[in-house]
Amino acid sequence: WDTATGQETLSFKSGSSYAGFSPDGKWIVSGSSDGSIRFWDAQSGEKGGMIRGHSAVVFSVSFSPDGTRIVSGGDPFRGSSVKVWDVATGRETLTLKGHRSYCTSVSFSPDGKRIVSCGNSPRKQPGEIKVWDASNGQEMPSIKGHTDRVVDVSFSPDGKRIISASRDKTVKVWDAESGQETLTLKGHTDGVLSVGFSPDGKRIVSGSHDKTVKVWDAQTGQEMLTIVRGHSDPVRSVSFSPDGNRIVSGGFDNTVKVWDARPLATVK
Repeated sequence: WDTATGQETLSFKSGSSYAGFSPDGKWIVSGSSDGSIRFWDAQSGEKGGMIRGHSAVVFSVSFSPDGTRIVSGGDPFRGSSVKVWDVATGRETLTLKGHRSYCTSVSFSPDGKRIVSCGNSPRKQPGEIKVWDASNGQEMPSIKGHTDRVVDVSFSPDGKRIISASRDKTVKVWDAESGQETLTLKGHTDGVLSVGFSPDGKRIVSGSHDKTVKVWDAQTGQEMLTIVRGHSDPVRSVSFSPDGNRIVSGGFDNTVKVWDARPLATVK
């Protein structure tokens, strides 16, 4: 989409469950329901390469900061749920084993040295957050504290914090080194489905099954902004613009909306 006009500029069909840009903006990578990872030219929309390695749906995929690797998370049916790939060759370089069920979110740290992932435990047990050494796949101590499934995770821009969204209606902030919980953000009335930091790390945005988008102070946990009348169905994905002045949200109502993130008052 063109962010100035809202006009659609490209469309491609891949059975995608997730898509994201490469760091240089030249490529789009998508995870598909058939277990494949596909590359697309961001200017023309033409299909590039394809990686096969997951045996079922790929829920999340993300480039490393230097664009040379991809981490993917999916259903662990007959294999690991988290994998790392070399972009140039398409070769699998790491298999991260530890999640007991499917992985819904994966992300590199800003320096590319760590990977964070979240997975859902079987039998409706609390979800788990795992941090991995991106060079050798070694698992670091798991992060625990949510009381229901964990749906989304990511690092702060400086790599010192990890943020997580859960079906337990909370957003939590963790110290990335110690794994200690530093903030719990309460305000959503239903499960939180997506979360992210602003580019300067001072704000947090969250989208929820309660159909709202909220903005929080990342230092104090204070709720700063609530968008209560936008989506008519749960908000599946949220993100700040690179300058931090806008928020984009995508919902199960089949709409994508862009919001002014600057006002510190409820948008009605």
